[in-house]
Amino acid sequence: MKPLVGIYLSERVGGRLAAAAQRPGISKSALVEAALDRFLDLGDDIDEPSVDSRLNAISRQLEQLGHDLRIVSETVALQARFHLATTPVLSANAQRAACRLGSDRFDELAAQVAKRVQAGRSLMRDTIARVSAGKQEAPWTGSSEEEPPTGSTVIKPKRRTAIDVGQVPRRPAAPGKERRKCRTKSDTDATNVAGASERPASSWDAVLRRGALRAAPQWLLILRVFLPFVAAYFLSFLFRTINATIAEPLISEFGLGADDLGLLTSVYFLTFAAAQIPIGVLLDRYGPRHIQSVVLLAATVGAALFAASDSFWLLLVGRALIGLGVAAALTAGLKAIILWFPSEQIPLLNGVMIMLAGLGAVTATMPAEYLLVSIGWRGLFAILAIASAGCALAIFLIVPKVSSPPAAVGRTTGLKTVYMDPRFWRLAPLSASCIGTAWALQGLWAARWFSDVESLDRPELLWNLFVMALASSVSAFLLGVIVHKVRKLDISPRALLGFVAIVFFLAQLAVILRVPLPSCLPWGVVAAVSTATVLSYAVLADFFPKELAGRANAALNVFHIGCAFLTQYVTGLVVQHWIPQQGHYPEVAYRTAFAINLAVQVLAWFWFLVPIPLTRKGATCATS
Repeated sequence: MKPLVGIYLSERVGGRLAAAAQRPGISKSALVEAALDRFLDLGDDIDEPSVDSRLNAISRQLEQLGHDLRIVSETVALQARFHLATTPVLSANAQRAACRLGSDRFDELAAQVAKRVQAGRSLMRDTIARVSAGKQEAPWTGSSEEEPPTGSTVIKPKRRTAIDVGQVPRRPAAPGKERRKCRTKSDTDATNVAGASERPASSWDAVLRRGALRAAPQWLLILRVFLPFVAAYFLSFLFRTINATIAEPLISEFGLGADDLGLLTSVYFLTFAAAQIPIGVLLDRYGPRHIQSVVLLAATVGAALFAASDSFWLLLVGRALIGLGVAAALTAGLKAIILWFPSEQIPLLNGVMIMLAGLGAVTATMPAEYLLVSIGWRGLFAILAIASAGCALAIFLIVPKVSSPPAAVGRTTGLKTVYMDPRFWRLAPLSASCIGTAWALQGLWAARWFSDVESLDRPELLWNLFVMALASSVSAFLLGVIVHKVRKLDISPRALLGFVAIVFFLAQLAVILRVPLPSCLPWGVVAAVSTATVLSYAVLADFFPKELAGRANAALNVFHIGCAFLTQYVTGLVVQHWIPQQGHYPEVAYRTAFAINLAVQVLAWFWFLVPIPLTRKGATCATS
């Protein structure tokens, strides 16, 4: 007798069982028994190899999934490290705009991911396949007649002359609303030759033109971008220091006193400083090519007027125009280097630029003296006028032209960002007092010290000025190399600037106290510090993004030039309080003026060491 078993079935299964039992000769019990017998018989009906193969397939799929996840994780990690290492810190004012831009970019990313998923294509696999194919095709790509090995599949990547753009379709903008254009760091390097912050309408054309120039050989960029701006800064150095050489002829011809000579020399710095902020804004808006070529024409007019002057006031106007004409020389060169060269090369190229430009100070000594004897100071300035015009024309014709839109960072917004940063106000007093003093002393008062205090004859005086000019030229290159190297040792340019200031103080003390040393030694250090702008602008590059480079450099340069003007003019006023003896002012006059200036620098150095408070959200930051 069969055992009775109670079975509870769902309504669906029970219905199917009842329908099957309606056929003749088939009962519900027979159907249930047959189904259970088939299910419980493991020996004959289950295909064991089929189960193994399915399990193996599942295992392989899981391994592939784990491999793909590792690739994705590593890719995300590398991308994050790249952006954290290369993207400059945003100012607080730019945070909100950056968040909005990031939201738009994320929407664009989501749209592109959705399109990829719907198309069933994997960008990662396509990229790996293209890279692998590029490696496989290497042995036979040199000849079009050769065939790849049998059975291999080669996907030849497209040849691109600049950068890969336009491969990913863009999501259309919402009706009635203009979509904000997204920009990346590479986009900024590609299109922002004038420091602009938005794309023009033909943005991709600008990217291709800029990318093609970036793909050009390094020597071509050196010839077309670097050297033309070096030539302009060379003239700036020459004009700045030439008065030390021509002071004697000017004094004898126009009967100038110490105060007149100080004013004539320092008015160059006055107009130079007054033009810095407008020029910095214009550099960020229109680019260094246009601004430098136009502004340099003022130096042409000023040099021609100086050469034709027959009174002190015409000399003063000519010298003022010269200062205006070369006001963009440094900041335009720095802006060009920032825009056209990799960021890791900027400190070194800044140093090389200032080193080569420092040869202008060398030219203002013995070579200028040779021309002074041959054609006089008027003929010398006529040659300088022609050279200025030629340099302006060369920059306009040789430097590559790339279209660029107006900068999105407003005039007041950009300057406010710079001037509201507490780090700027720790740096500016020390940088300006040291570098401005070095410029003032090298440009005029070193020569007067050699003549009045050390009683050097004309050849010895020019030799000392020549050594000082060489020291400034060599120090610019050395400081650029040192900044480039010490970054690898986690030593900031700011710390290096503080150390250079101490060396500068010791050199000035040696001059004031008449330490028994060869005069060219302390004065060589003074001249070398005149190129410490390499350190100051490297510090600014750490503080502000590229879009504010022109404004930041110009803002600091205002202090440099303003301090040089005050030092040169006030030194003349102090010296003028003593009565000259046989045409020479006494030693105490110069020592007093130099000591007052040194005291100001020491105070600025202590202010430089004070930790920088960042008051936003109560955060603080101590500088190193």
